[in-house]
Amino acid sequence: MAQSLELLLIQFLMPDNDARRQAEEQIKRLAKDPQVVLALAQHLRTAKTPNVRQLAAVLLRKKITGHWAKLSPQLKLLVKQSLIESITMEHSPPVRKASANVVSIIAKYAVPAGEWPDLLPFLFQCSQSAQEDHREVALILFSSLTETIGNAFQPHYAALQALLLKCLQDDTSNRVRVAALKAVGSFLEFTVDGDEAIKFRQFIPSILNVARQCLSSGDEDVAIIAFEIFDELIESPAPLLGDSVKSIVQFSLEVCSSQNLEPSTRHQAIQIISWMAKYKHSSLKKYNLVIPILQVMCPLLAESADADEDDDLAPDRAAAEVIDTMALNLSKHVFPPVFEFASLSSQSTNPKFREASVTALGVVSEGCLELMKGKLESVLHIVLGALRDPEQMVRGAASFALGQFAEHLQPEIVSHYGTVLPCILNALEDASDEVKEKSYYALAAFCEDMGEEILPFLDPLMGKLLAALQNSPRNLQDTCMSAIGSVATAAEQAFIPYAERGSRVNEILHGAYQ
Repeated sequence: MAQSLELLLIQFLMPDNDARRQAEEQIKRLAKDPQVVLALAQHLRTAKTPNVRQLAAVLLRKKITGHWAKLSPQLKLLVKQSLIESITMEHSPPVRKASANVVSIIAKYAVPAGEWPDLLPFLFQCSQSAQEDHREVALILFSSLTETIGNAFQPHYAALQALLLKCLQDDTSNRVRVAALKAVGSFLEFTVDGDEAIKFRQFIPSILNVARQCLSSGDEDVAIIAFEIFDELIESPAPLLGDSVKSIVQFSLEVCSSQNLEPSTRHQAIQIISWMAKYKHSSLKKYNLVIPILQVMCPLLAESADADEDDDLAPDRAAAEVIDTMALNLSKHVFPPVFEFASLSSQSTNPKFREASVTALGVVSEGCLELMKGKLESVLHIVLGALRDPEQMVRGAASFALGQFAEHLQPEIVSHYGTVLPCILNALEDASDEVKEKSYYALAAFCEDMGEEILPFLDPLMGKLLAALQNSPRNLQDTCMSAIGSVATAAEQAFIPYAERGSRVNEILHGAYQ
């Protein structure tokens, strides 16, 4: 079998599709025999080209599960020896990693059965080897083995943590540091004991160093692993961060501020700030991080995604979520800097910053409602001014903010109906459908706590709303109908003459009084 299999492996790698298909069919036939395991293990060591050796390892990984239990102890030993030799003597990194994948699969069965007692000692030995290749592949295996035989590491946990920390600090090999970072992520996911998890706190400075090195060398995918580790640490109920909160936040702010990085990388950094605001907000207050965070997040509201980028990764959307979460948890610390940003940005010559000024106020209106009620006149001055802005994006954000105010700042905001309703009336005739739709929403929310105060505005309001029903697309009609329903509820009997103008309005009135 060995000789014919080698020829088939070579044929499988040919560019000719027919030849490749024939080889694949014959390999499938041979693979039904458990002896294929030993043959593949031999080719893993003896085939002349790295591509064939790698293919042998890939096929071995696929077939080993079904055949391992059928092999004699002698054959199992030969297979394990071939894999160990490949890991330690192979010059090709892809072949070494493919062999490591096979080891991980076999270990799932062999280690619990006591058939591979020298595997873990071997890996510890490799991880301390003078050869970079050995250290790297040992860490790769430690990482993958946590998914298959994680319990076997429990007696060695302290030694493993010390080893991983040492490898994170390896000053001779970036590959080893990266492999150690990945292994830390795997072990942290596996760690459930709080006392063991707390020991990872000492890893944070080294994780940050590796992540910074990866970003500077363009390895953003690897740096993202650091954010995934921080995610695990933040969400844990155990106090895993300590005073490292400050360095993690500072690093995350550096990343999300850097427009040279990929949107997905920056988004991961913003998410870390978001999780901090949700789970560790007391630490943000303790280490005076609220203002530094807002000094980055508020300007990010002025930075939208490019046309070819995923909206879910848009910096402005993610930053708004962070500010909202911080407002809900740290309102008295959040409102003053947000109000200062809004006041300054509302005067900016850049329309994106004028938009950001009112977006920020709308976003914090729920969390900071009591503080905003005390500054309502000043806040409304900014938002109502933006509702008259020449730029559509600013008017749209202002109408959104006004809707948020109407929803969260009741009943105090109703006392400002004399200045608010005329501005909404103007916005109902905006050239932009987006501004109109948000204005209908604002009107509906604003009228919910109104009574007879609405009567002086009833005729102009209904004139514009009824005209909009006849001339707007369906999606706007639905929002407009909701606004009419709120007006009807506020006006009560005074609304009846307007109900007689058409059957559509009768439907709305019926819905409003249900």
